[in-house]
Amino acid sequence: MLTVILAIVIVILLTIGIVWLIDKFVPQNLKPILHIILWAAIAFLGYSTFMSVYGEIQFNKLKDKRYAVVIDKLIDIRDSEMAYKQVNGKFTDNFDALVKFIDTAHYTITQRRDSTIIDAEATKRFGGVTMTKEIILIDTLGIVPVKDSLFGTDTRYKTMMNVPVGKKGAKFTLKAGMLDNIPVFEASVDKAIILDGEDKNLIAKEKQVVSVDGVNGPKLMVGSMDEVKTNGNWPKNYSTKE
Repeated sequence: MLTVILAIVIVILLTIGIVWLIDKFVPQNLKPILHIILWAAIAFLGYSTFMSVYGEIQFNKLKDKRYAVVIDKLIDIRDSEMAYKQVNGKFTDNFDALVKFIDTAHYTITQRRDSTIIDAEATKRFGGVTMTKEIILIDTLGIVPVKDSLFGTDTRYKTMMNVPVGKKGAKFTLKAGMLDNIPVFEASVDKAIILDGEDKNLIAKEKQVVSVDGVNGPKLMVGSMDEVKTNGNWPKNYSTKE
């Protein structure tokens, strides 16, 4: 935006300079023609400048809308992966396996409670004096389908691998593995895919963003293969679920 403002200032200064030069050095009979050419040039430059500013404003509005939709999908993937890990002890890099898991898997609902029992060995050591010890009991209360817990009656998880906006037919990249013996995963999509069809210069600029208010880097992602985390690389204002 600063570049655009500087361009406007330069155009204004050049226009003033050209008008002065015409009045100073151009013969009177040529001034009308030059004035027409000059005003046409001013109109063109003004329109171009306006469209560059307006185009970037519209691009940012569209970007925010598309990002919000994609982020909601990434949150669904993250929640599904977390459930998968809770049951299987690791993440998966296969969307088919993840969908099948949601369709068929169940959570076991448990309850932890403290209890006091007689410590037979201690009682014996103390000559028959009753001794007790504290233990933790885990009671199984039942099972709940993962699908019902995460999505209720909504079946959107079956298409969570598809990028919902931008380039048609694009899918999220899903990775999973171990980092220092800790399970990690990463789901991502390149910004160019999300913003497909828009100005390539603005897309290239967006992929270089480093800002607390923006999505940093060349892609939208949740999780990481390089560090142990399950959050995304977007600010909270982009998501309707967080």
